[in-house]
Amino acid sequence: MSAIPLYHVWDYTGVDRAFWQEHLESFLPKKIFDAHTHIANPSLRIRPMTEEMRKQYWVNELDEPISAEDSECCIKTVFPNRDVKCLVFGVVSFDYDIEKSNEYVRVESVKRNWHCLTVIRPQWSAEKVVAELSKPGVIGVKPYYSLIGDDKTTRDAHLEADIFDFLPHHILEVLDERHAWVTLHVPKADRLGHPDNVRQIKELRKSYPDIILVIAHLGRCYTEPHALGALPQLADDPSIYFDTSAVMNPDVHRIALKYIGPDRLLYGTDNPVFYMRGRRQYKGRTYINRTNYPFYFNKEREVPEIEAKYTLYMYEELKALKVACQEAGITSEQVKKIFHDNANRLIDAVYQAKKEW
Repeated sequence: MSAIPLYHVWDYTGVDRAFWQEHLESFLPKKIFDAHTHIANPSLRIRPMTEEMRKQYWVNELDEPISAEDSECCIKTVFPNRDVKCLVFGVVSFDYDIEKSNEYVRVESVKRNWHCLTVIRPQWSAEKVVAELSKPGVIGVKPYYSLIGDDKTTRDAHLEADIFDFLPHHILEVLDERHAWVTLHVPKADRLGHPDNVRQIKELRKSYPDIILVIAHLGRCYTEPHALGALPQLADDPSIYFDTSAVMNPDVHRIALKYIGPDRLLYGTDNPVFYMRGRRQYKGRTYINRTNYPFYFNKEREVPEIEAKYTLYMYEELKALKVACQEAGITSEQVKKIFHDNANRLIDAVYQAKKEW
């Protein structure tokens, strides 16, 4: 079979089909829920990507918007013979019209029986958040530290912000009252394990117990040292959930299964970025992204024989999770929880609460 155009510069090839059959077909359940994926209407981009911006951060080189229609086609391609639903949100950036993007995401998700989060700014009023949560298809919000204020020179101007700086208390009160979902991308260069993050997450849980809190990317713990330093500190609260998006390290998944457990993990991709082809390698608390495309960030290329075997990042993420599950003795029923049932249960709880508003 010939290659199928997928996203940006990537195709779906025979290498990917073979990888799916060898590593994933027998592992993945028939129903899958992707709890962390982005869509965007290209026409709502108000600030174009520049070469200078692409050189600032590796994700910027992959920052091509993917429409709901294209996303749906990609999902059907990469998950053959699977029933896949998604929790979607827009691009968390001032490069897009945030309000119009939220509405685009909402309308398109309702069409597909998906669910969505509203991208919010901390300056929004409680009333504005209430109005967003009241819309069909919206189950919660997606805050992000970069939305504290616009800085055209760097995405990390507010990296060292506190959680309550971009998810303030007046918004948290609304979210708690409405039993809403929050997908939290933690700040700080030290990631989830930073003492302020741990303290504030515990404070959030104590003060706003009815929020469904999902910490994105396993707290940005992409390396084993980050995971060991962070995840055990939040292991004792059964109401803190984590999505697995963008985590390709089997050691991190192993630590998550040990300390968090399969009942609190939600599968996610972070697509469209993870349609990139390649692999990730680790050294201590750092990692290197390998790929076969001549991006600015891709300075240390591997030999052609190795690059020819690259598959999609999202497939490498799935294989890493599979390896960790097998090593931990995770049952097929527990795998179903990670890939579908946990998210489905939490979403049902949000909609039940919506009926009572």
